[in-house]
Amino acid sequence: MSEPAKANLSQIPSVTVLLKAAEAAEGLRDLPSTVVTDALREAVEGLRSDLLGGGASVADCEVEAVLSRAASIAAARRVKRLTRVINATGVVLHTGLGRSVLPDAAVDRIARVARGYCSLEIDLESGRRGKRGQYAEQLLCRLTGAEAALIVNNNAAATMLVLNGLAKNREVVVSRGQLIEIGGSFRLPEVMSAGGAILREVGTTNKTHLRDYEAAVCEQTAMLMHVHTSNYRVVGFSESPGTAELTALAHDRGLVMFDDLGSGALLDDGLWAAADEPTVIASLKDGADVVSFSGDKLLGGPQAGILLGKRAIIDGLRRDPMARALRIDKLTIAALEATLELYESPETVNRHVPLLASLSTSAESLEERAESLASLLRAALPSEALEVSREETFAGGGSLPAWPIPTAVVRWRPTGGESLDDITKRLRTSNPSVLPRIREGAILFDLRTIDESEFGELVAVVAAAKS
Repeated sequence: MSEPAKANLSQIPSVTVLLKAAEAAEGLRDLPSTVVTDALREAVEGLRSDLLGGGASVADCEVEAVLSRAASIAAARRVKRLTRVINATGVVLHTGLGRSVLPDAAVDRIARVARGYCSLEIDLESGRRGKRGQYAEQLLCRLTGAEAALIVNNNAAATMLVLNGLAKNREVVVSRGQLIEIGGSFRLPEVMSAGGAILREVGTTNKTHLRDYEAAVCEQTAMLMHVHTSNYRVVGFSESPGTAELTALAHDRGLVMFDDLGSGALLDDGLWAAADEPTVIASLKDGADVVSFSGDKLLGGPQAGILLGKRAIIDGLRRDPMARALRIDKLTIAALEATLELYESPETVNRHVPLLASLSTSAESLEERAESLASLLRAALPSEALEVSREETFAGGGSLPAWPIPTAVVRWRPTGGESLDDITKRLRTSNPSVLPRIREGAILFDLRTIDESEFGELVAVVAAAKS
């Protein structure tokens, strides 16, 4: 090491000196001592490396400079924790942002359950041990007419449980056009293999006939499986049997009919009819033996995998050892119970479940809200170019891919020559974080996913990002 390098290193303050100075330093003084200590040590090590590599000077060794470096390190770490985000993308079921926003009733129920003990597995009437999630399962049965219900931690888990419990080491017949890939590059053939079942593909990508299923059934067959292609659609010259036809064939051959709906629209109503989305109730009416779907997609509740169907089948799956590994916790149960209770009033559920409210709000109403937001932004940024326009968005979360949703946005074309990437990074890393979308050289704030109660915070973040 050269003498100049040694001299520069000797200028770095000791951690003891830095810790004392950090007690009054912006960005450090309110943090836990362990966090401050770790950030200071990392700052010192980084400074040492930069000095040796010629990327820093003696000026960077000043106490204030090192404290600033440590504060940036601590802030960067905090950005990685879960934090509140104002979703301005217009994607209602944004997987990266947690999918469904929970109803107020679900949030309140979680808070009450989390603050103390709860009757998770105690029957309060008898005083004996009870069944986890029993009330939510009863609600599901009342709402759908299913004989029995079982709740696990997500729909992929529900699918694996069905395959492992009902078709292990046996064949499951699936249309080639339904071999979907879900989030995280998990593919149905891989899920089926992990569940212990043997995939038997039939038909082609765009056309599968009932006779293809009939020809595939053999002594090794355990199940016919229908998979709703919730995250894509095959259109044009295409054909595939519906659940009623497949159920009739399965029962004629003594097989189980499993309908994996994925998204899981619960009630039969105009919203899902307009989107050509199959519903849980319709599948059960078609006679499917077991139906699976997600709790945090079109149901609008917490992440969960829900199984509905024939009592003998559901009870058998409940006894499967895998079911314990896939069970849900008390907070999920609390949120799901509260969400399902809202469905008991179908005339008001669209107002109280945020997902349904967002999907059913008219473009005209959103345009009015966009004008209000634009006025607030113009007042805060008088020199900026802001306008309201109509756009289209999608539900997201692997749901309703063929249903573009009309929406309204505030379109911002920042002045001053700054890159949109730099501005949107400042929006993302603010408190609260704001995630817009970029299109054709403009930043778009989509009112489909912005609540009016968030206008004030959003305007403040945008103004700070531009200052």
